[in-house]
Amino acid sequence: MKFQIVDRNSNATGEIECSDEVFAVESRPDIVARVIHWQLAKRRSGSHNVKNKSEVHGTTRKFVRQKGSGGARHGSKKAAQFRGGGIVFGPVNRDHGYELPKKIRKLGMRVVLSNKAQSGNLIVVDSFNCELNKTKEFLNCFGKLKSALFVDVDKNDEFNRVMNNLSGFDFLPQIGANVYDIIKKEKLVVTAGAIKALESRLI
Repeated sequence: MKFQIVDRNSNATGEIECSDEVFAVESRPDIVARVIHWQLAKRRSGSHNVKNKSEVHGTTRKFVRQKGSGGARHGSKKAAQFRGGGIVFGPVNRDHGYELPKKIRKLGMRVVLSNKAQSGNLIVVDSFNCELNKTKEFLNCFGKLKSALFVDVDKNDEFNRVMNNLSGFDFLPQIGANVYDIIKKEKLVVTAGAIKALESRLI
């Protein structure tokens, strides 16, 4: 598959050929859903926690005699049925992440990249010019894009800074490009170097 390379003024500067194995894959919504679910599960902190009977503060003294009261044979005020008592089967600290085969993760990336390419939402630029040192200059070049993820070969702190206070735009180095962040944005803007790095990473 061939992509047209444009500069920051949308003028064509050349072409780049990429593998159909990465950018012309059949749509698989089920695979994309599996990868997104896996990503979001790994992001969860799992810090929800409640105190059980052994953790709540209180005395363990038997507060009513075993026989003769006509009531139940309670052993502690920390039991779940009393106010201030422990919680039974409540949430505890745990890791929500799980394993997903690498082949499925790679296939998910190939599917979303193919979807962007086939819908015309994948834009290849020659480079993100670091002369864009103001947000106004960034908007002059990319302001027509309402929602876009920019991907470069490596970190580009200067480019990230000029777009950081704008909503709808994100920046990632190619090694951090993932299914969830790509699918969240309407457009995917990658440099020529980044698209080749993505290709070699996913073949």
